[in-house]
This record gives sequence, C-alpha cells and structure tokens, in this order.
Amino acid sequence: MRSLHSTVMSRTLTPIDQLLSVADQSLRTVWGHHQAGRAVPRPPTSTFDEAASRPLDEAERRLSGALMRVDHVGEVCAQALYTAQALVTRDGALRAQLQAASREETDHLAWTAQRLRELGDRPSLLNPLWYLGAFAIGTAAARLGDRTSLGFVIETERQVEAHLDDHLARLPASDLASRAIVEQMRDDEIAHAEAAQQAGGVRPPVPVRWLMRAAAKVMTTTAHHI
Repeated sequence: MRSLHSTVMSRTLTPIDQLLSVADQSLRTVWGHHQAGRAVPRPPTSTFDEAASRPLDEAERRLSGALMRVDHVGEVCAQALYTAQALVTRDGALRAQLQAASREETDHLAWTAQRLRELGDRPSLLNPLWYLGAFAIGTAAARLGDRTSLGFVIETERQVEAHLDDHLARLPASDLASRAIVEQMRDDEIAHAEAAQQAGGVRPPVPVRWLMRAAAKVMTTTAHHI
C-alpha cells in the first residue's frame, strides 16, 4: 500500500496543495527536528593530533556556538529562499533543481542544529523572522523571472561561500568537528552556484549585490548574539 506522501507526489498538486506543503515545510524548518539524508561530516582520523583534538575551553565553545548559530540561520534562510523560488517558478526542471538544492540545505540545517546541541548552545531566537524575510525576498526574485531567480541563487551562494571561508578562519583550531561541517557546507554551496549559472542565471546588478551584503551583515551580526 502506497503512503500518503507517495500518493500526493504521484499527482499534480493544486495551488491549495502547494500552499499547504509550503506551510508544512516552513513550520518544520523553523520549529521541527531535521533529519539529514547524509551523515554528519567528520574530520579524517589522520587530523587528530594532540594539539588539535584537545577539549574546547569555555571561550572557544562560546565562539564556536555563536558561529554555528549564524550558520544555522543561513540554512533557515536558504530553505525559505529555495521554497519560495520553487513555489513561484512554472518551469518543472527548475523547480526540481531548486528542490534538490533544498534537500542538501536540509542536511546543513540538521548538521548545524546537531552541532549546536553538542556545543551546549541554541539556534537563533529570531529564526521565524529570518525565515519570513528570506521567503519574501525569494518570492520577489522569482517573480522577476527564472533567469533573475537563478542569478539571485548565484549571488547568494557566492556570498555564503565567502561567509563560510571567514568562519573557517575564525573557528578554534581544535574544533575539528565544526570545521568539517563548514567545509562540506561550503563545497555544497559552490556546487549550487555553479548549477544555477549553468542553468542560465544572470547575476544581479552591483547595487543589488551591495544591498544583499548589507542585509546579510545585519542578519549575521544579530544572530551571533540572539
């Protein structure tokens, strides 16, 4: 007997079905427990030397927790962006591409949430706000057309790549577990940007890129503490 999920996926979704699916995914993203499709990245055994494998002190733990909270917020926003863009586009192939990227971002969401728990820290208290803002931005970009929507993906992922590189430079040297997660996330974001570019995305104008960077700066600075 087929599951309800299989039955729903086997037919064309009505607008109401789509809205209910988006609402369900949104609630799960902000408040649910996330199950990754891939195992949590772990550092190679060869990297564990006496200096690098020592326990984190309290200052290092707080720093790692704050940086991982910011990364978790980024994944909440990524879910909102991809969900909105997939909802608006009428191109089935593009929708499938966006949904595939969203599934990888769900892995990131689960990994960062797990690492936060391991560090004894918590997600941002403002996650519902971040999600709503990113969903609105994703919807607006998608309504400008698929090439613009894909261009927004390219620019977003490139900015995220730079942001993750910065975190790799700032994470405590002994926090190999967090570093392994961030490195895999960075590789995935690079792949998402390349896929969007190959699909015909056009990067936004320079002023729009500046605005995106400014908005991201506000979000990351706030999420570092709240």
